[in-house]
Amino acid sequence: MADNSAARPGERWKRASLTAAVVVATIALETALLRRRGYHVGLKTIVRCHDGHLFTTIWIPGASLKSIRLGMVRLQYCPVGRHFTSVRPVNDSELTEKTRSIAGLQHDLLIP
Repeated sequence: MADNSAARPGERWKRASLTAAVVVATIALETALLRRRGYHVGLKTIVRCHDGHLFTTIWIPGASLKSIRLGMVRLQYCPVGRHFTSVRPVNDSELTEKTRSIAGLQHDLLIP
């Protein structure tokens, strides 16, 4: 009897390529949806913690090394209140120049 658990190299390559394509498409879709809803995501995303503190963080859909992702919410360290809490991006329509400058003064760690 042949062992079907080991796929041929060509089949493994196709499966890996399909998986990578699905992951990239999912991240692209999440990014497009967030931006369409008025959220700026990227290297300097303004977020608000559960206690209302504003700061900037790296918010890359599909990637996080310093937080636990829970959809639109992430559990991470707030450098303003110096506590671990839930954070979410702030919609661009909610931001004034004053709140942008306040958030710009506080940054968390530089890893995603």
